[in-house]
Amino acid sequence: MRLKFLREQKNISQVKLAMDLNMNQNSISRYETGQREADYATLIKIADYFNVSIDFLLERTDNPAFFK
Repeated sequence: MRLKFLREQKNISQVKLAMDLNMNQNSISRYETGQREADYATLIKIADYFNVSIDFLLERTDNPAFFK
């Protein structure tokens, strides 16, 4: 998942991201290291937060744009 890349690109700490998404920092860390996989609701929250598609977040495409 591109979570760490997106977070660092925006210069956001794990703690800030966790607070903004109403999660805990430990979950963010585990998503970034691959120790844990995000559920659908969490993927949507993260994609919406960074304004990218879920496919981009999951590295299925290099195009971050939404397709509607």
